[in-house]
Amino acid sequence: MITVHFVSHSGASTTLKAQRGQSVMQVAVGAGLDGVAADCGGLLTCATCHVMVREPHASRLPAPDAEEQSMLEFTASPRGAHSRLSCQIVLTDEHDGITVDLPASQY
Repeated sequence: MITVHFVSHSGASTTLKAQRGQSVMQVAVGAGLDGVAADCGGLLTCATCHVMVREPHASRLPAPDAEEQSMLEFTASPRGAHSRLSCQIVLTDEHDGITVDLPASQY
């Protein structure tokens, strides 16, 4: 199992367990976590699963591809240096303990 920490805009933390191969978005949505809307269900056609990945994991992720970069232009909350779409973060064992900050709003 992989541990994923979600930190809300207010600072509240939720820790969830995930399976290898799940996306961070799938983990959040599966648990009914507020803060990740995922309107498109992970099809990379919206930006409502925006998160900010904390180090050291942010630098361990593959760079976002052109499609993800394009969709990140449509985030409702300001985009940061470590902004990613959680549907594009597929978890592996090396992501155990990853922490993501949730934006104030996805809309």
